[in-house]
Amino acid sequence: MQIPSARPLLVAMLVSILAVKPVIADELSEMASKDYDQHLGALFDYFHRNPELSSLETKTAARLAEELRLVGFEVTEAVGGTGIVAMLRNGPGSLVMMRADMDGLPVQEKSGLLNASVVTQVDWDGNEVPVMHACGHDVHITSLVGTARIMAATRDSWSGTLMLIGQPAEERVSGAKRMMADGIWQRFGQPDYALAFHVSSGVPTGKLVAVVGSPMSGADTVDIIVHGIGAHGASPHRGVDPVVLGSQIVLALQTVVSRELAPREAGVITVGSFHAGTKHNIISDKAHLQLTVRNDNLESRQVLLDGIRRIAVNMGRVAGLPDDLLPEVIVSDEGVPPAVNDTQLTLRLRSVWSEALGEDVFYESKRKGMGAEDFPFFTTEPYIPSTYFAVGGTPQADFDAEEAGGPPVPSHHSPLFKIEPEASVVLGVEATVLALKDLLQVVR
Repeated sequence: MQIPSARPLLVAMLVSILAVKPVIADELSEMASKDYDQHLGALFDYFHRNPELSSLETKTAARLAEELRLVGFEVTEAVGGTGIVAMLRNGPGSLVMMRADMDGLPVQEKSGLLNASVVTQVDWDGNEVPVMHACGHDVHITSLVGTARIMAATRDSWSGTLMLIGQPAEERVSGAKRMMADGIWQRFGQPDYALAFHVSSGVPTGKLVAVVGSPMSGADTVDIIVHGIGAHGASPHRGVDPVVLGSQIVLALQTVVSRELAPREAGVITVGSFHAGTKHNIISDKAHLQLTVRNDNLESRQVLLDGIRRIAVNMGRVAGLPDDLLPEVIVSDEGVPPAVNDTQLTLRLRSVWSEALGEDVFYESKRKGMGAEDFPFFTTEPYIPSTYFAVGGTPQADFDAEEAGGPPVPSHHSPLFKIEPEASVVLGVEATVLALKDLLQVVR
């Protein structure tokens, strides 16, 4: 093991905590738990008490960079804004990336926890707002540090290059894209494999979710501008009513998923906003529809977007609008592709986790929503084999209490959101280290 000359005391202490030797499951669990007691628990507490908004994570990024430098990583800050890239080169082998997102949300914490956030921050529009880690990103970055500490302390048991990413602005689905635009692969090397995980309040502690297929959906933001011909409300025959036309478009859109996607393909088209008109007796000349569109693969995405365009434009023709007044369909560049786990890699890691942690470690949840995130910007183009998995964050006793009529388990983004930090962080470290050791095997 190479010890940074400027930090001998720290590394000596870390070695005594983590025991430099090849890792097996029981030893790894003990190492991760001991490190939580002696270091990671306090670090999680710091992150939870001090959340920062998307793209404004300056203190969070600085603390994360400091933690990774202390154990020997080469850290570059300000990548794509507030992002960090930490590299640990350890001989020949693969380059493997592990990402953790680090932003909080503009939510006032009402969890009742002793370490609940009370901080505020000036947001992107100049407003001072409360901030909370209401999605568990504090678990992710704490686990990233725990992973770094074990990987640095056990370099004799793996070979290759480890890349750790602290990613900003996941909640605004822009951080990964900005890091890619900043040339992350050109500057640091394109990974052979990419990993990320999310703690889940809907999964029991001690459990992993690692699906073959799409763990997170793609999402597009779509605006439809419906033009009309204004008239007096008492003389509708003198105009073309964009409220009526917009309503017809909303109803017709419901057939895209039910009649154009294959029955076993998932998709959502939700019209979240419909604005038109100014007064009771005026037929306006414009309506504005705002949509979110969700999918689990790029083929389904194309079917949905093509269907939206076709319906909107041709409903305008049905209403008798001239070509220059047909509805406009605008697909925002804020969209994200679906996260699609590489089949071969995911099956390989499931085997690793099953062997080390037991087959019952897996929680086979049935997805009930189509949440999205921006990790796929790292892995879709160019294609990088990746696995995005979930770590349980809520004790089983809480689910049992809910089932018996007790308080419901709070969802992500709720002001009541909370997870059990030690179990979540420790399993996050264990699962990540096991995956990395398998992908970074010693080259003999």
